[in-house]
Amino acid sequence: MADEVARLTADVVLLARDGDGELCVLLIRRGWDPFAGCWALPGGHVDAGEDTLAAARRELAEETGLPVPGLDLVGVYADPGRDPRGRYVTFAYTATVTHPVTPIAGDDATEASWWPVDEVFAWPDLVAFDHCQILRDSLRAGHWT
Repeated sequence: MADEVARLTADVVLLARDGDGELCVLLIRRGWDPFAGCWALPGGHVDAGEDTLAAARRELAEETGLPVPGLDLVGVYADPGRDPRGRYVTFAYTATVTHPVTPIAGDDATEASWWPVDEVFAWPDLVAFDHCQILRDSLRAGHWT
């Protein structure tokens, strides 16, 4: 068996209630494979020497233009096969903002948009990786209140 190399990533579950009080999550449309064109949580690779929390903040800002200083850990996701590129270990963080601030897509995100959480769960095939599970875990932990 070949040695397995794990790569670190950091993702962000950013939540807000829209004007109608509906709970929404910020998603980006991926510009690259795997899952090019699919929606995903903002996030990406942790740079060498970078803390996972700092990476989550950086990736959120790069992909959506939104700085969010306070992030809480949702969990660590390391199941084999969660990423078709190989072994990826994701540190998922979450935050809630008072209203859905307009994002500006950047970096490898071709689009950034707020989605009603119910729609995300209704169309799980449109969401990349295991990001529906990460969102579900964030909600289960009460990170949206």
